[in-house]
Amino acid sequence: MALMPKRVKYRKSQRRRIRGNATRGNRVSLGDWGLQALQGGYIKATTIEACRIAAQQYIRGDGKLYIRVFPHKPVTARPLETRMGKGKGEPDHWVAVVKRGTVLFELAGLPQEAARECFARVAYKLGIPVRLVSRLPGD
Repeated sequence: MALMPKRVKYRKSQRRRIRGNATRGNRVSLGDWGLQALQGGYIKATTIEACRIAAQQYIRGDGKLYIRVFPHKPVTARPLETRMGKGKGEPDHWVAVVKRGTVLFELAGLPQEAARECFARVAYKLGIPVRLVSRLPGD
């Protein structure tokens, strides 16, 4: 099942613009390699789950995968072929708000080439451009 919060203060939220760079969560802290967003955007909970499955199938227990984003924002939708008006739609799915520079996923216990191949599979499923970053500043 896709990720979603257990409970929220408000059922519906406004979209807001994604501006600026990430000041938190922009460094590799848990693993050796990270997948960093080069652009801001929304990532669906189902997309995060698909990325998790793709990465887990590739590493097969050799390394450890860390997911650094969580979908906190509800996105609403109106039913198809509904007339204008009658208020805001019901929550349809959940998204994670990602700023430019946010580290989305991390890997530990894998060499660089394996991490690059694993993250290439994950990046194919994401809707934003990403890059591989290292924990060490020299790599």
